[in-house]
Amino acid sequence: MSKVYTTEELIQILADERQACLKGKRLKLEVTVSGNPLIDQFIKTDGLQKFTAYQDFKAAIHDYQRENQVSGIVWRDVTVKGKSLHYPEVNTELIALSQDLSIIKAAKNSILEFWYEVTADMDLYLSFNNSKQHQQILQPDVERIAQRTEWVSLWKWENPNFLEMILQLGWGQPEEACYKRGRPQSGSEYIHAVNPGNRPIG
Repeated sequence: MSKVYTTEELIQILADERQACLKGKRLKLEVTVSGNPLIDQFIKTDGLQKFTAYQDFKAAIHDYQRENQVSGIVWRDVTVKGKSLHYPEVNTELIALSQDLSIIKAAKNSILEFWYEVTADMDLYLSFNNSKQHQQILQPDVERIAQRTEWVSLWKWENPNFLEMILQLGWGQPEEACYKRGRPQSGSEYIHAVNPGNRPIG
């Protein structure tokens, strides 16, 4: 019986392949920019060839996940203001299997409770226009958005003078929600919490 790769091994395989593609060791040579050979000879296509080679490899890994039922979940730990949380999230390079979706949906309430507790005295902003713009909102606004979503995830940016907590409120497939490819079936909203007087940077 052949060995089945673990989630962690698939993440490392994808990271290695991404580096190989970025260094030009993997190209999908048949990729063209315009489809017109006359025009394409004057356009540099290596960036698109590298990107496409990696996307094809990633799709093969996703097929492998489905065939072998390899989870896309990684467990994260976050500590903010002396409070800690251990929570699941789907790795951004992998897909969520149906059991993964059940796990992240079940974790939604505990992640939200942690979020509300550590951001109670912070300013909240909803990001839009691909996080280029932010609009200040209040906790009841976050609660309304949270009611319409299926799962949540967290990120923290912190240094001695700054703290930003980002809450992703998502629905559908996480890998599609992250890059806004799957709307309206998959998607997410991002809430940024910063100390009073600061603006989001993430």
